[in-house]
Amino acid sequence: MTRTVSLYQAKTQLSALVDAAASGEEIVIAKNGVAKARLVPIPPTVLPREPSGLLNITYIAEDFDAPDPDIIKLFEGES
Repeated sequence: MTRTVSLYQAKTQLSALVDAAASGEEIVIAKNGVAKARLVPIPPTVLPREPSGLLNITYIAEDFDAPDPDIIKLFEGES
C-alpha cells in the first residue's frame, strides 16, 4: 500500500513514517503536490556476518586479559 504525504507532514511525523515504512508500507513524499521521494523498507540481511579469520587466531589463552605486572609498574611510575 502506498501513502502520499506532504513534505511538511514528513518533517513533523518522520519517526512515525519510518516505523510505517519499516513495517512494509511505502510512503511517497510530495512537495507542492509533486512526488519527490519514496520511503521504503530496507530488506533484511540474508546472511549473518561471520568472522573472516584474517588474523588466523585459533586459540585465546584463559588469562589473555589478566593484568601484566610489568605494565602495571610502568603506569604506577616504578622502574
